[in-house]
Amino acid sequence: MRLSHLFLSALMLVGVAAHAGEAEIRKAITGKFPAAQITSVTKTPYGGLYEVLIDGEVIYSSADGKYLVMGNIIELSTRRNLTAARMEKLNAVKWNTLPLDKAIKEVRGDGSRKLVVFSDADCPFCKKLEPEIEKLSNVTVYTFLYPIEGLHPQAIPTSKQIWCEKDRLKAWKAYMLRGERPKASGECANPVDEIIALGNKLRVSGTPTLIFENGQRVPGYVPADKLDQLLTVASRK
Repeated sequence: MRLSHLFLSALMLVGVAAHAGEAEIRKAITGKFPAAQITSVTKTPYGGLYEVLIDGEVIYSSADGKYLVMGNIIELSTRRNLTAARMEKLNAVKWNTLPLDKAIKEVRGDGSRKLVVFSDADCPFCKKLEPEIEKLSNVTVYTFLYPIEGLHPQAIPTSKQIWCEKDRLKAWKAYMLRGERPKASGECANPVDEIIALGNKLRVSGTPTLIFENGQRVPGYVPADKLDQLLTVASRK
């Protein structure tokens, strides 16, 4: 009974210490960076460090908040990048929360595999990605029109014009693959502003950004062979 009591007391002390560490870290960081948005502070099982999710990025802190570590934590025994694995998990997107009815839909083959692409109509790497998508089979591609105004200000009206075309998919392919401008006025009801808001909420900071059926997010251009591999893995139940 005495040992059980001592063990329970120790657990309580550990809990208090962990809480104190979190409070000190939050206080230290916000004291130096008042505008920082701290989402979470979590004790890690390595090095006595705390993981701090701040402005969508993972950094590490000592328990007293006096030292910050920016960079990747590598587990030497397995050579596994623990930071990258953690970011992949944090960036995962629940497939069933995506408004697929607000995307341009393309079905290739039996359409059994699923892919979402956040794409900017004037993004060079998005245009480079389109021929790779053309090489895929048995996939349904949902393209969200996600113009980044700061980089490509004309992509917003172009995206709205493409959406307002009678055949959106045909207009999208014509523009991205052959540079043929859409003819619609762009004044119809369209989801472009909603998709911009969605991308901001999901912290989509660049295009193209790919989201697979298993929630995995992959930023940037991906060649067809790699895309095919990712789609096959993501489609497994």
